[in-house]
Amino acid sequence: MGISTPVFSTRILSILRPLGLALALLLLAPVASQAQTWMVSTDAYMKLGVMDKYGTLGTYKARFVVTNTRTSKTYFLVKEVPTGQNGVDVIFPSEPSEPDYFKSETGEAARAQPGAYTWECQVNGKKAVGGRFTFAETANDVTVVDKK
Repeated sequence: MGISTPVFSTRILSILRPLGLALALLLLAPVASQAQTWMVSTDAYMKLGVMDKYGTLGTYKARFVVTNTRTSKTYFLVKEVPTGQNGVDVIFPSEPSEPDYFKSETGEAARAQPGAYTWECQVNGKKAVGGRFTFAETANDVTVVDKK
């Protein structure tokens, strides 16, 4: 008894094989490159913090003071640290939409302007820690990547 293959299935296979090969080649073919435009956004900020290492103070107020040395503007932020938390970190400049943010005596919100800054944290009216930092000159550019 002989086994026969229907003629139409052989024809379909002979048609599908080249179509499959053509589809595979089409998917693997390189796509024509186009120039791409990107928007760049940069935000400079500094994270400042203080911590009662051994937790002996209990609840205390940490008053952060940041001064722009170029403009002599000073910005303040007071945080209450509850018993058991020991420390707190803050971000300078903080967003004015937040409940607590760095602001001047007149209520002006701090901005990250290029230049040198000094900072300190006062706990119970005494300087606990301080330092310096610098915000570099940055630019938000539009960059075009060339076709190559």
